[in-house]
Amino acid sequence: MELKKFIEKFSEQFEETDIELFTPETEFKKIDEWSSLMSLSIIAMADEEYDVQLKGDDIRNAKTIEELFKIIKSRIQ
Repeated sequence: MELKKFIEKFSEQFEETDIELFTPETEFKKIDEWSSLMSLSIIAMADEEYDVQLKGDDIRNAKTIEELFKIIKSRIQ
């Protein structure tokens, strides 16, 4: 699992946000399109793509895309 590919998968969940806004340092909860529904999409994406079960606390505790990536990467078997 590499960060660049994760950012691509992450950005695919957003329909209205320009892809250039997605970097490792992006504070994803500050994106205008972010919502509780979007967090569910990210949880589903982590499950489908990486077979990792994220919890709401994981989303709340991560500030940037890279922090979320590290949480997911640490749980890959």
